[in-house]
Amino acid sequence: MNTPPEGSLPGALAGLKVIDLTVMLAGPFCTMLLADQGADVIKVEPPEGDSTRNVGPFMPDDGLRAFGGYFQSVNRNKRSIALDLKSEAGRADFLKLVAGADVVVENFRTGVMDRLGLGYETLAAVNPRLVYACLRGFGDPRTGASPYVDWPAYDVVAQAMGGVMGITGPAPDQPLKVGPGIGDTVPATMLAFGILAAVRHADRTGKGQFVDIAMYDAILALCERIAFQHSYAGVVPHPEGNGHPLLCPFGLFRAADGWVSIACPQDRFWRDLCTAMDRPELGTDPRYALNNDRVVHRTEVIEAVTAWTSTRSKAELGAALGGLVPFGPVNDATDIFADPHVAVREMLQPVDHPGSARRGMIAGVPLRMTLTQGRVRARAPLLDEHADDIRAEFTRAAPSLQKTSNQDQTQ
Repeated sequence: MNTPPEGSLPGALAGLKVIDLTVMLAGPFCTMLLADQGADVIKVEPPEGDSTRNVGPFMPDDGLRAFGGYFQSVNRNKRSIALDLKSEAGRADFLKLVAGADVVVENFRTGVMDRLGLGYETLAAVNPRLVYACLRGFGDPRTGASPYVDWPAYDVVAQAMGGVMGITGPAPDQPLKVGPGIGDTVPATMLAFGILAAVRHADRTGKGQFVDIAMYDAILALCERIAFQHSYAGVVPHPEGNGHPLLCPFGLFRAADGWVSIACPQDRFWRDLCTAMDRPELGTDPRYALNNDRVVHRTEVIEAVTAWTSTRSKAELGAALGGLVPFGPVNDATDIFADPHVAVREMLQPVDHPGSARRGMIAGVPLRMTLTQGRVRARAPLLDEHADDIRAEFTRAAPSLQKTSNQDQTQ
């Protein structure tokens, strides 16, 4: 992990205090985004710890197994304290944290925090400037009571109901799950934006507010084209393989050693592609010269491009098309780890892993900023690792928080 240059400014969100109650992927990904930009994210865990600490993969030599790669990736840059929110003492301690915080984030099912006596209205009474953010499958009744409000939801549910599976797949009757957990990470990213918008409002007015996102809603917003296609044209979009319903060519093509992506959203790119293929006549052929005509003659266009790409390696295609038309090889993890772009953009970051002599590698921070660059500053925390510091910081003017767990973990 690169050391920040001497004299560099702290992250753009330095000074923002975030109480993080989230678990699994969606919530921790949201608070990770804030932590990467310098926010002080305090992960409040039950005495037994976040259950995702038990999820691998684990380092082969990790004898401690305090957490695996899953937890490490989305809980970097955070501090941990263990509190039992089911106990009176734990709830009292939590309220002391809330009193000095800017943001609380949770992704429990609807009503959990209210039943604990820690719902939005209770916390807002303690800290009127507080931004209370929650992420649920179908939103919170405070902002719109969904008929599915009591349904549990995970990534695959959000992908299915929000529309992305309905337009992804090899054939119209064969929907397909998108590989990464976008049903979690997209709502998480949108919630991080909502949190910062609410914090901005609180800074101006002194008034906090309730911020809520439904996983379903976020995926529907991601699939925005299905709304206007259905509304404007009466179309019910379906999976269309590796192509695009409105642009051609625009998708994946077989290479001699794998697959590549080629996109010609503008007619000049199509002409440049035809020249590179030694088929310049296709660029001016009235059947293919304009995008709308290429969409009509999609089968012939794809066949012509595939006939050319399938006899060349990804490297050869990159040499011919890179910088000329929108192009990229389909990379696997080995390709990504070896790509000079990834190295120069610092998109793979080494982190220490307690219990292992090896350092793990996790995805870096994609946002680049000239003065306040976000960074992977610290590994994920051990359970209750920062309890003493947190108690000291948040309770200088109040009775000490009661320690709720005794951890015997060492780095």
